[in-house]
Amino acid sequence: MDWGIKNRLARIIKPQTGRTVMLAVDHGYFLGPTKKLESVSRTIEPLMDYADALMLTRGILRTSVEPETSMPVVLRVSGGSSIIGEDLSNEVITTSIEDAIRLNVSAIALSIFVGSEYESQTLESLAMLVNMGQEFGIPVLAVTAVGKELSKRDSRFLSLSCRIAAEFGASFVKTYYCEDFEKVVESCPVPIVIAGGPKLETELDAFEMAYDAVNKGAVGVDMGRNIWQNNNPVAMLKAVRAVVHKNASPAEALEIFNRNKK
Repeated sequence: MDWGIKNRLARIIKPQTGRTVMLAVDHGYFLGPTKKLESVSRTIEPLMDYADALMLTRGILRTSVEPETSMPVVLRVSGGSSIIGEDLSNEVITTSIEDAIRLNVSAIALSIFVGSEYESQTLESLAMLVNMGQEFGIPVLAVTAVGKELSKRDSRFLSLSCRIAAEFGASFVKTYYCEDFEKVVESCPVPIVIAGGPKLETELDAFEMAYDAVNKGAVGVDMGRNIWQNNNPVAMLKAVRAVVHKNASPAEALEIFNRNKK
């Protein structure tokens, strides 16, 4: 990697631990004002001190994040379908590299839909984005999306998707945690962060997922709904942070959560 890409990536994946806790608040680009993310600024304000990076769209960055922040930004630059559409995989690049530069982002992100009708379209978009990122020293995060087909979240499919993303030049990959996750990590030559996915039933479920993922090779998590849809989001984020950066066990994380909840 060029120095600029390495430097920007180091803002997200902290060199002290080699791990990251990203806060995903980009859901509105296809879900609209989803529960507890109706006012993004109000939701993220108390969480800013405990995340390593924000993942969001340019509209939310401009309207809901103070420009004085030093928080690294992973900018989602793809979209094109909403939750009410029949196929979520019909995504294209929606944001220019020039606008990403104007926004001083640390990375740019888009979803790829391997195995979907629009597989070729999204992979071509990834290739274009990597080319643009290389030109200006901005790392690319490839998100291995599955649309509404959650049954695809197994190690065989995710290994395929992550490896293709790395082969196309993504600097790091966001994917789902699954059984035999270590096989996904072993076959992907770039860092992997896991998606939080839909809100889990209990806090302990989220801590166990984060713990298992980082202990099987993930460099961290990009959690959204399991943080800000919790009734105690700050306590939740502090606990997840302890798991990722301090190797806290799920039981220890639950203690941290209970100690910090209101």
